[in-house]
Amino acid sequence: MIEIVLDTETTGLSVKDGHRIVEIGCVELANRIPTKNIFHCYLNPERKISEDAFKIHGYSDEFLANKIKFIEIADKFLNFIGDKNLVIHNASFDLAHINNELQIIGKKPLSNSRIIDTLEIAREKFPGSQISLDALCKKFRIDSSKREKHSAVKDCELLAKVYVNLMDEKEPSLDFSDDKILKYAKQKRNVIIKYSKKIVKPTTEEIKLHKDFLKKELKKNYFN
Repeated sequence: MIEIVLDTETTGLSVKDGHRIVEIGCVELANRIPTKNIFHCYLNPERKISEDAFKIHGYSDEFLANKIKFIEIADKFLNFIGDKNLVIHNASFDLAHINNELQIIGKKPLSNSRIIDTLEIAREKFPGSQISLDALCKKFRIDSSKREKHSAVKDCELLAKVYVNLMDEKEPSLDFSDDKILKYAKQKRNVIIKYSKKIVKPTTEEIKLHKDFLKKELKKNYFN
């Protein structure tokens, strides 16, 4: 099972106010285990960063001015996520911004049916509790100390760990259809079989000493 953990950073909160994406991060999961496949890019939003957004991610207008535009990476991004399920925290926010970018360049929007919203899962699992990414990291004892500012890829890596815990899989499940795992299991089995065939028999002297020991101990315990 392949899934994509996705996160964005933006110029502000609402697409209705013309806000755009400044960073996209994606981390691929295979059976909820992160692979080495990552998609990441900074984007020129073609507008100013709001003061509140700058406080969150720290990306300045000057930093983003020479970055590529969404239209230049749209196909690469869509090819990366394919038709896989997307794991997002507070999905309505990220999905609104991604679909806004797609609409601007005449692309089809992403369907909400493929979204796994960890915020909704956490809300059902821990009603009344704080369920921000930071709060969930603390709850599951996931080290987020290096997260001084929001960063799309870093947030994806943390969310991947949170997601595993939310799904009650402290350790991601292994896919035993994988050839490497089957080969490893076979090797381990052979080692065990070889080990079990080795039988060490006591010598005649050892058997005699054991019998003498039992007689003495039984006699002593019986009369005591």
